[in-house]
Order: sequence, then structure tokens, then C-alpha cells
Amino acid sequence: MMERPPFNAAEALTAADLILSWSALQNEERVQAYRRLRREEAEDFFEGLPTADQAALLAGLTKGERRLWLRLLAPDDVADILLEVAPADQAELLSLLDEPTRREVTALLAYAEDEAGGLMSPWFARVRPEATVDQAISYLKRQARDHLETIYYGYVLDAEQRLRGVVSLRQLMIAPGDRRVSDVMKTDIVSVNEDADQEAVARRFAEHDLVAIPVVDSEGRMKGIVTADDIVDVVEEEATEDIQKLGGMQALDAPYLRTPISRMLGKRAGWLSALFVGELLTATAMGHYESEIARAVVLALFVPLIISSGGNSGSQATTLVIRAMALGEIRLADFWRVSRRELASGLALGGILGTIGFARVIAWEKLFGAYGPHYGLLALAVAISLVGVVTWGTLAGALLPFVLRALRFDPASASAPFVATLVDVSGLVIYFSVAELLLRGVLL
Repeated sequence: MMERPPFNAAEALTAADLILSWSALQNEERVQAYRRLRREEAEDFFEGLPTADQAALLAGLTKGERRLWLRLLAPDDVADILLEVAPADQAELLSLLDEPTRREVTALLAYAEDEAGGLMSPWFARVRPEATVDQAISYLKRQARDHLETIYYGYVLDAEQRLRGVVSLRQLMIAPGDRRVSDVMKTDIVSVNEDADQEAVARRFAEHDLVAIPVVDSEGRMKGIVTADDIVDVVEEEATEDIQKLGGMQALDAPYLRTPISRMLGKRAGWLSALFVGELLTATAMGHYESEIARAVVLALFVPLIISSGGNSGSQATTLVIRAMALGEIRLADFWRVSRRELASGLALGGILGTIGFARVIAWEKLFGAYGPHYGLLALAVAISLVGVVTWGTLAGALLPFVLRALRFDPASASAPFVATLVDVSGLVIYFSVAELLLRGVLL
């Protein structure tokens, strides 16, 4: 693969060129290149950058440039940038904002980052219920000249700023101009509380196909809106976190290439060490059956086959259940339904693998004479063990997330490697117990 040529500060540059080369540039080179963009391109480019890149870019700009680009952003986007910088730098960036925006950003910083209040924008279109449709349209036009997050909806607020209804721009356009807003607004409002978790907010978006959702406090006063583009970021963040946990590690709190190796080792070493200690139990189990293995060495040949099948089936089940939980498809109350489904699935999958395993032993004996005169009993032991191990692995993988959810832990902590380690030990016990029962007095 050819290396990308070094950045040349003398070359003509467009936003499209900069996007292609952005990941390969050092921050100093990014600052130089960004300054050479035309103003219109620079605005769009800056708004489209990830928050971490916006913060890094601002750090390399002059105070005047920082003020210019910060004031381009909505308060919720500024709050996100402030969370990316050191606490000592937050006060300096806040001082660059005008007083109203500074108050809005400070209020947003009071919320947890993963709450609806931390995601919302305080810029939204407001209308009064007693206004006529013509007055509301005129007022929305004046608001649109300012920085509104979206103007698809007008939110109808009373004198105490409580949310009374919502009216779409389309509804206003087709309604008679002399009608009151209160007559055309919808009162069956889908909203979220300011302290709602971001996953719950994402589910509300998915359930109702919304462009934006209002955020209210405990007394029904409207605080802001969360828009679909914010939820896209939330879904990506939550999915990334779950995938990393499913891989058997703590979730990273920064992009891969921006995470220091020392921090990444800390995120990975703990789980890896715990899994290693768990796998030591596998050696203990093998030691317990040492005499059986000594009398029938052929049993050891199938140990990897048995335990990997159980681990794989458990990994499948835990992945399916954790994802269904994340999407709100199943809840704790579905424990028994999931148990019955996975028991049936485990038996069916175990039967399929057991049949393949049985055929494999018979075929190898016929072709190569590999397993001796009692190959039929050996094949039966492998087949029955596979049914038992796969069924147990499937049940363990499916039900462990329920146990963690009931204990108020993240179900994604039931990672595939963790389930596989658990099933490895129990799989050995199942395999050698079946073998001892069938082969006692023959090979054992």
C-alpha cells in the first residue's frame, strides 16, 4: 500500500481534499489547511467534524478564531466540545461566548452527558396557544433568522413555559390564518424527561419515527429538544460500547487511535486476566479426569470439539439476547419465554452437531480404522455430549444477560468470551460424565 504524500501547505485546497487527507494529518497541519478554506466551506467543514476533532482544531487556533467558530455552533454542540477539553480550558472557551449563550451552555453542562438534558438544544421554535395561525407563522419567521435547531415543529408553551401542544409547519401552512394555534395543535405529545437516559430517548425516536423530541422537567416546563442527528450519534456510541464489551473488554471512552496504549491495556487486561483465571478451571477439570484420559486417550481428541461447540452456541445466544435487550424487544418479564425458546433451540442445534459428530467418528473408523472396536459407543458419547453441551451453552448464554440486568449491571458485560469460558468448564464435566456412563467397563 502506498503511503500518503506529506501535506504541502502551498497546494490549493478544497474541503473535499481536506476530508480525504484529514486522518493522515497532524493537528498543526490540520490547522494550516483549515485556515486556507473559503469561509462557506470552512463553516460546513467545522460543523461536520466529530466533537473530538473540533476541540483539537480549536486548540490550535487563535483566540479570535476560536471565538468565531464557537459562536457558529448551537449551545449543545459547544457543551459537547467543552466536555472534550481539560477543565482548565473550559473557562477560557466559555469566556469567548456571548452572555446568553454562555448561560445556556453552562445550564447544559449541569446535566450528565448521557441524559436527555445533556443531549438537548435549548434553541427551538416557540409559539403561544392564543396566537392566530398568521401570527404564529410570522413569529416563526423571526425565530428562523436566529439559530434554531429545527423548524419542523412549533412547540406551544403557556405563560409558565409548560408544553401544551405541538404544531407542525405543514399544519400551520394549510390552516386558515385567523384560527387559533390552540385549535390546530396536537395535544398527544411524545416527550422525555430531562433526566431520561439516552438509550430511552433513542427508543422513543425509533418507536414514533420523530425528527425531534421535546425535553421537559418534572413540572412539564419545556427545556429544549433532542434532534435526530443527536440520536444518530447516541446509537453509534451505544452500539460501539456494547460491541466492545461483547468482545471481552471494558468500553473505550475515546476513538481507537486516540486512546493511549496504557489506557487501552488497562481496559483490556482486567477482563483478559479474569478470563484467564476462568480458563484455569478448565485445566483443573482436565486434571480431575486424568485417569479416564490415561485409560482412553482417544477421549482427549474430542475435547476441543466439545468445548468449542458449547462456547460458540453460548456466544450466539448471548449476542442475540443482549442486542434484543438493547432494542427493547425483550425485558426481564420475558425470562421464561426466552428460556423455552433457547432450550428448544439448544436441543435442535445440539442434535444437528451431534449428528455431524456421530457421522464423523463412524466415517473415520470406516476409512482409517482410527478409533478401535468400540467406535460405536465412542460416537454415541460424542453425539450425546454435543447435545448436552450445546443446550447448556445456549441456555447459559441466553439467561446470563437476564441475571446481570436483574442485578442492575450492564447485560453487555455477559461477553462472548466470558460465556465461552463458563461453558468450557461445564462442557468438560458433561463430556466426561457421558463418556464414563457409556464406556465404563469397555474403554474405562
